Amino acid sequence: MGDLQGRKVFKVFNQDFIVDDRYTVTKELGQGAYGIVCAATNNQTGEGVAIKKVTNVFSKKILAKRALREIKLLQHFRGHRNITCLYDMDIPRPDSFNETYLYEGADKYLMMTELMECDLAAIIRSGQPLTDAHFQSFIYQILCGLKYIHSANVLHRDLKPGNLLVNADCELKICDFGLARGFSIDPEENAGYMTEYVATRWYRAPEIMLSFQNYTKAIDVWSVGCILAELLGGRPFFKGRDYVDQLNQILHILGTPNEETLSRIGSPRAQEYVRNLPFMAKKSFPALFPNANPDALDLLDRMLAFDPSRRISVEEALEHPYLAIWHDASDEPDCPTTFNFDFEVIDDVGEMRKMILQEVVNFRQSVRTVPGQGGGHSGVPQAPSNVPIPDAGPGQQWTAEDPRPQEYGHQMQGLEAELGGR
Repeated sequence: MGDLQGRKVFKVFNQDFIVDDRYTVTKELGQGAYGIVCAATNNQTGEGVAIKKVTNVFSKKILAKRALREIKLLQHFRGHRNITCLYDMDIPRPDSFNETYLYEGADKYLMMTELMECDLAAIIRSGQPLTDAHFQSFIYQILCGLKYIHSANVLHRDLKPGNLLVNADCELKICDFGLARGFSIDPEENAGYMTEYVATRWYRAPEIMLSFQNYTKAIDVWSVGCILAELLGGRPFFKGRDYVDQLNQILHILGTPNEETLSRIGSPRAQEYVRNLPFMAKKSFPALFPNANPDALDLLDRMLAFDPSRRISVEEALEHPYLAIWHDASDEPDCPTTFNFDFEVIDDVGEMRKMILQEVVNFRQSVRTVPGQGGGHSGVPQAPSNVPIPDAGPGQQWTAEDPRPQEYGHQMQGLEAELGGR
């Protein structure tokens, strides 16, 4: 297999998994379109980590850009307790790589991050009882991580339960930055990078589907509102079969938008469609969630405002009475620096390959030479009781049902195309 000095080969989902010889692979965790993930143990410290092998990075330009974006963002956000921590990266065969290993882990790279038992989707789907204190803790931690992300002028754009990692101590961390984009207060600067696929359908803000003139940080707040509703109800709140049905479900709950909001719908076809629907009154959240904490429903109402200009901000949400037991402004930091998205203009896959390789080389040198950079993270508020982690069982993986459309050119027609084709 060539020179793999200092590395060992394991079989994970019947694929070669090449890891640093300090680690022993202990469990298969999951596989998908972008690679495979396993759990491993550091033989020297006993610490558990998750290692992600990202494959076929250079088979499509969009995959190469996504890999480069995630590597850069994970490094930029490294150290925040509610964002998954990147420990190490590796490219076992740099001369001919098409895969990268991320030790969380470049066409295959290995990424290592801290090991979290499962994601929030698995916990919700398991049906295990959760208390209002758990809901408060989870939403608070999501918002703390999102405040840090937004302060760097970054929009996550794909927040959903499957991208929220949770361990048995109720620590929650945001992951998967492959669809993230920069944010500017200048609408013209925002227009260009927001035209491609964004957000899994069930958690997708209405202004994206309806082509509002510009998108803001409010698109992520909408997703958090959908997650809160899913925690309260035990199932996805807006579970549309397609994009038209998704819009219909939102309107069925939130009611017909007012004229000022309707006039801002950028798609003439979508605006005509909404105007031609019968008038719908807004549903009562207390009637939909009769057992919920009234403060939770007030926060939900503010997060799921149809008009993004009326939606609560992350900073305001952290100060909401529902989260008062957790809120501590001195412990909710902003990111020290904004993120530089200049690399997004690079269009050549060969150039992206060089950049990924250099990112991995630089990061490996950093974590091996700078004291305190080898991992570790600050504490996080604990919920009143631990969450039993559901057992996926042999051959199963905890991955959320993903209604994600085809990302690479699926042809849709008419209104469905306009609502879902961004």
